[in-house]
Amino acid sequence: MTGTIVAADLPWLRQAGPRLVRLHLISRQIPGAIGLLAGCAVLLRIALHLHWLRGDAAAAQQMLLLIECAAASVVAVAVRSPFGESERAAGGLLPVLRLGTALLLTAAAVGALAVGAVAERLPGGGLALVRDVTGLAGTGLIAAAVLGGALAWAGPLACTTLSEIALMQNWQTPWTWAARPPHDTGAWLCAILAFAAGTAVIAARGPRDTGGES
Repeated sequence: MTGTIVAADLPWLRQAGPRLVRLHLISRQIPGAIGLLAGCAVLLRIALHLHWLRGDAAAAQQMLLLIECAAASVVAVAVRSPFGESERAAGGLLPVLRLGTALLLTAAAVGALAVGAVAERLPGGGLALVRDVTGLAGTGLIAAAVLGGALAWAGPLACTTLSEIALMQNWQTPWTWAARPPHDTGAWLCAILAFAAGTAVIAARGPRDTGGES
C-alpha cells in the first residue's frame, strides 16, 4: 500500500475512520495516560493547598517545573505502542494519527494542570504553564523518535534539569524557557520550536521502537 488515498477509498475511510482512531488511542494506552495526568493535577492541587508553590521564588518554580516535567513525560511515553504500529495498513493515515495523538495528549496535560490550579496562583502564571508544558512535551517527542518511547521521559527530564540549574544560576538563555519570565518572547519561540520539531518528527517517523517510515 502506497499510502495514497484515492476517491474509491473514501467510503471505506469514512466507515473505518472512527474505529481506527479509537483503536489507535487504546493501543497507545491513552486512558491510562489520562489517569496519570489527572494524578499530576491532584499533586499540583495538593502542592498549592499546602503552600509549597507560594510566590515566584526559585524554589516554588522548581517544584512546579517537576510537576510539569512529569506531565510532559506522560505525553511523550504514551506515543509508543507495545504492540507495534499495526496502523501501517492504513497507509497515509498513520502520520495523522500520530500527530493527533500527540496534540491531544499535550492539550490534556496543559488542561489537567490548569484544572489542578483553578482559583490558585501559579509561579509565573497560566501563560508560563502553557509554554513550559508544551515545550517539555516537544522535547519528549523528540526523545521518543531518537531514543524510543520507553526512554522518552529523558527529554523532559534533561530540559527540566537544565532549567533548574538556570533558575539557581540566573542564566539568561531562552533555551531554558521554563526558567524565563512568562512574557519572554525568546523563551516562547524556543518552546514553540521544540514542540513543532517534536510533533513533526513523531508524525513523520514515529517512536524509534515502534515506528519507522510510513
